[in-house]
Amino acid sequence: MNKEQLNRMQTGKGFIAALDQSGGSTPKALSLYGVQESSFSNDEEMYILVHEMRTRIIKSPVFDSKYILGAILFENTMDRKIDGQWTADYLWKKKNIVPFLKVDKGLADPANGVQLMKPIANLDELLTRAVERNVFGTKMRSVIKEANTTGIRKIVKQQFEVGLQIFEKGLIPILEPEVDIYSADKEKSEEILKQEIIKQLNALDPEVKVMLKLSIPTINDFYKELMADPHVVRVVALSGGYSREEANQKLAQNHGLIASFSRALSEDLSFDQCDDDFNATLGETIKEIYEASIT
Repeated sequence: MNKEQLNRMQTGKGFIAALDQSGGSTPKALSLYGVQESSFSNDEEMYILVHEMRTRIIKSPVFDSKYILGAILFENTMDRKIDGQWTADYLWKKKNIVPFLKVDKGLADPANGVQLMKPIANLDELLTRAVERNVFGTKMRSVIKEANTTGIRKIVKQQFEVGLQIFEKGLIPILEPEVDIYSADKEKSEEILKQEIIKQLNALDPEVKVMLKLSIPTINDFYKELMADPHVVRVVALSGGYSREEANQKLAQNHGLIASFSRALSEDLSFDQCDDDFNATLGETIKEIYEASIT
């Protein structure tokens, strides 16, 4: 584990850029960027186009470590290069931005009001490759739809079990048990979720470190207790379907909580913008998310 990167994630000012849309969500990400499905005829062509989009974001002069602490990549991006360097190396060596990798393979069917992660085939091999590529940590998502104690307990247990396997490989796991922002009992789900996370944190060995990626809570500063736990490197927030403006507004009211936004980061960027317009738009977005993250 890179101690300099760990220190940056624990104490740095800024936010995490989530550039990890994968498989099923890639066509949508490209479409929002102005690249239609007619522009590619197979997955490889699609991944080349999305890598060009991410490369443009990462290489932009406004994608700067003054505002951005880390970036989450998806497997296909980790295995590609920017200017002859593996993407994770480019992020850290050229930009001083800490690289993470999305490792989950999507969601299982709903049961007990939640969607667990599908089994992650070949996780060990993927983690070995991530370590070789100088990745610092990982991210994996599951979703809570209802305030069902059985379901939420299962989700948290699964996140921590897989997280421990990741930590043992020398990586810092970002655990992401997302609460659906449209859930009718979101606040109740958050209460159960926090209690289950605390139980799992209390059971960890002292040296184990994790990060948490959570929906912005209904009650401001609700996750203060989790931020104070010695096992927790950082608590970050997903935008979860809120517009960027609304996500930033809610985030700013939660002290110590920082952003890890994906769609909200790239929502105004377009393939046909000239570099000046692209950089100006991205720069404005980055500054807004940064300001909301440093409250």
